[in-house]
Amino acid sequence: MLGNENKLIELFRELDVEQQHSLLDFAEFLHARSVGKNLENIPEYVEIPRPESESVVAAIKRLAKTYPMLKRSVMMKETADLMTDHVMRGRSAKEVIDDLEHVFKTHYHHFQK
Repeated sequence: MLGNENKLIELFRELDVEQQHSLLDFAEFLHARSVGKNLENIPEYVEIPRPESESVVAAIKRLAKTYPMLKRSVMMKETADLMTDHVMRGRSAKEVIDDLEHVFKTHYHHFQK
């Protein structure tokens, strides 16, 4: 077993950052599938209405509270890319928040399966 762990670490180190995130996402997926979901310990979906005026950061915090069962690390790249679109490329907060809501909903639907 130790040989496999060392090989995995060696391969991981040779990947670029994006590939490392993908490998971690896949490992978390396999772990969740193998362990199974203990439905008694999963936090429930909490409906938090979207305010009329909301910053992108506030939206991320709201969505994290709305979907407490989701691992933020799994959505980190998508969330960061959307934040970059807003801050660096000037996309409107409304558009970015719409996309963030879609990302969280999609991950929630995959989580339920």
